[in-house]
Amino acid sequence: MNRSIDPFVSTEWLADHLNDDLVIIDVRLEELYAAGHIPGAISSPFSLISAWADSGELILELPPEADLLKTIGDCGLTGDSRVVIVGPSPDPGTPPFAWADAVRVAVTLIYGGVKNVAVLAGGHAKWIAEGRETTTEAAIPTPVPYTSPVDSDSWVSTEYVKERVGKAVIVDGRDAEVFFGVFIEEVFADMRGHIPSARCLPMIWVWEEDGTYKPTEMIEAIAEGVVGKDRDQEIITYCGAGGYAAAWWYLLTQLFGYTNVKIYDGSMEAWVDENNPVVAYSWTE
Repeated sequence: MNRSIDPFVSTEWLADHLNDDLVIIDVRLEELYAAGHIPGAISSPFSLISAWADSGELILELPPEADLLKTIGDCGLTGDSRVVIVGPSPDPGTPPFAWADAVRVAVTLIYGGVKNVAVLAGGHAKWIAEGRETTTEAAIPTPVPYTSPVDSDSWVSTEYVKERVGKAVIVDGRDAEVFFGVFIEEVFADMRGHIPSARCLPMIWVWEEDGTYKPTEMIEAIAEGVVGKDRDQEIITYCGAGGYAAAWWYLLTQLFGYTNVKIYDGSMEAWVDENNPVVAYSWTE
């Protein structure tokens, strides 16, 4: 697609374009938004149970199509809107899952037909760290009717992944220790290891300590070293529940031009729930 906004924008860029025709969506919790936010940003929180996600049998799944399209319209968006997503930071001492929240919302918007969406690198925390202007005055969007086809082809099921093992390039975005079976993320999967034939590509490799992204050239080299340089090959991304999987999809498709990337939204949570085989290289109990 021909974008009119880059996939990631800096705090400097956003500060210079606050008066442009942008929709800034702050996906932090409502109480954090109320305490102070970027001027003009609207509040539409992301959580595991929110307008942007569905948490039922699995922790993190796409919301029902009709609900998502209503959410997009409630934010005042059209298919031509230029959107910047402002995300949270993880609490000290916790895994950096929150850094993927803004990207997950961006990917969900793309699924719902809003293509010109960007993520603020470093999120709200970087904006604050730089002493930039904030306000407690809430920006209230004007809801509009919104309809669009959804990009269901980019989201695949467990059965699809099983058929593509050994055929597609399957990418595991979890930490290397989890991929190799040294640790178990029991909240997602109570088995050691990874999907057979999967390749280890930890999402944590792309972030600096402040949640900004490492240089684009470095991330691209890391990705190409794992998945290869063929932009047309089929790639399936997964993780524990779908956050890092969406983030790698975003990087590969929106930043590096890979054309056939799919998200296994159920990820390891769904894979082990059906007792599908896993591979682990560490000791087993």
